[in-house]
Amino acid sequence: MVQRQQERDGRFVVPIVAGLSERQFELFFLVQSALLQLAESGELPVDDEVVRDAMQALAATCETAGKGIIYEHRPASLHAERLARELQWLVEGRDGQRPVANERDLAEVFRRIAQAAGQAGTVLDGGNRAYLNLAGRLMQFAPGTAPGDPNAASVSRSPSMIIP
Repeated sequence: MVQRQQERDGRFVVPIVAGLSERQFELFFLVQSALLQLAESGELPVDDEVVRDAMQALAATCETAGKGIIYEHRPASLHAERLARELQWLVEGRDGQRPVANERDLAEVFRRIAQAAGQAGTVLDGGNRAYLNLAGRLMQFAPGTAPGDPNAASVSRSPSMIIP
């Protein structure tokens, strides 16, 4: 049963991450890690629809910034807006640090995650949290690292799934 779940997960994830650069691939898992931390904290009601809406808004904001226009796109729902605000540090940086990546790479990753969150419920088990459940299965935290530490995330975390 576990093997079938892994095969199904692989068939779903491979097209989502196909064509990502190495940096974008790392960002993909960094964003998933941040999403999981926020979802598991219980502070925000997060499901796949909230993730999809927040990721679409963040992608649009990055794409607009890449054109030299500073405009923050807002998600349709209040919960998605709160989630996007919690993830804004990825785009703007935090504590005087620069953003984690350029706008183009972030926009691509946000779009891919929005796509995955939008499709997961129809392909995978888990209902309105199918994508979040998948993300949890894909992530493997290194021992001794805090899930919420964005500095450790890009270095010390690796996906538990091998993508051919």
